[in-house]
Amino acid sequence: MIPQDKDTAVSRAIQQAFGATTIDDIRKMTKGLSSDLVFRIVVKGSPYLLRIMTRMNEQMDPGRIFACMNATSDAGLTPRVRYTSAEDGISVTDFVEDLPLPASQALHLIPCTLRNLHALPPFPKEFNYVTAHNYFIWRFRKASLVPQVEIDDAFTSYEQLCATYPRLDADMVSCHMDLKPDNILFDGQRIWLVDWQAGFVNDRYFDLAVAANFVVTSDADEAAYLGHYFAQPTDEYQRARFFLMRQALHMLSASVFLLLGSAGKPIGEIEELPSFEDFHRRAWAGEVNFADAHDQILSGMVHWRRLLHNIHESRFAEALRIIASRHPEPTRRLLPPPN
Repeated sequence: MIPQDKDTAVSRAIQQAFGATTIDDIRKMTKGLSSDLVFRIVVKGSPYLLRIMTRMNEQMDPGRIFACMNATSDAGLTPRVRYTSAEDGISVTDFVEDLPLPASQALHLIPCTLRNLHALPPFPKEFNYVTAHNYFIWRFRKASLVPQVEIDDAFTSYEQLCATYPRLDADMVSCHMDLKPDNILFDGQRIWLVDWQAGFVNDRYFDLAVAANFVVTSDADEAAYLGHYFAQPTDEYQRARFFLMRQALHMLSASVFLLLGSAGKPIGEIEELPSFEDFHRRAWAGEVNFADAHDQILSGMVHWRRLLHNIHESRFAEALRIIASRHPEPTRRLLPPPN
């Protein structure tokens, strides 16, 4: 089950972490988009999580990933790290038995956990928006996967967002950046954040926007969610930042998932496309496979439809006005202009 070329490295990990020479039991757990091999192992009667990286490069840098993992382990935000080797791309952590987490409870637990994460010292590297836009968003713009009239409509507003949303040093914090349900474990009392492949320094509102897809379904939810994060009622500026980042994330998610799922072919009409809320409710319940092309297209389209709707709502123009009034030119922007 463990690749032959990793046998020696895994044996070394088990020996150094536990003083053991054998694994009592092993079960493969990998799912989703990760290229890593992930196993539940039992050593000396206790369960642990063994992760083996199969792709190591500048993007998938084990040094960065393990630095994020160790920092959050020390802070009690991720299961205890027992062993890491950047050279071998191997980590061993405590295993958490994941229990169902009601969305209503997550509405409180997630933002409080993110507040603690974002208070940590900066992770080793900042997220590169230019590369992300070149590889996904600007490619999507030219890929003809959806009608051109929709592309023109969405990108006119998106360019306004890019020209308005600021980059503020105070908001550039250690972020998880991939807060899908698989990466949020609940042990019955508290949550643990796992899988740090996407851990970078980024705008705090990015993490808040990602997790909100799954738990924020109303204005009341938004007020509670942001209130828990900031530990006080929010003002119009914070709400505007959150709303605009959600639109940026809709664009990024639509671009990523439609490019991945379409194989370059136009999407066309989808019968019975679920609502944004219904799709993410299913995802929260574990009923969506983000590695499946069909589910990727559904995910991309619900984000795309939500973006097309939101850019025509009065709140979009109002959020742009609020941010622009606080940050008149010249100021640094988080999101790159079109190439």
